[in-house]
Amino acid sequence: MEENSESQFEEWQKDVEYLVNALKESFESTDVRYSIDDQNDILYIELEGLDEYSDEEIVEIAEPLLEEIDLDFEDVILIPLK
Repeated sequence: MEENSESQFEEWQKDVEYLVNALKESFESTDVRYSIDDQNDILYIELEGLDEYSDEEIVEIAEPLLEEIDLDFEDVILIPLK
């Protein structure tokens, strides 16, 4: 049973990394960093160059990826990487 939950966690982690890398490519970022707030169930993704996009462009680019890769976070927040 323990191996199964560890295997599920590893698959979930791969999905998170896939989403982060897909967003990195979509926004043509050279650097990306992410963190997970387990207590509030929020995924924070910091993307280099995100501040060059308007809010509308960010939604247009990110929304299809976020819908495709449903990770059951309460919220996914994109932040410009400083």
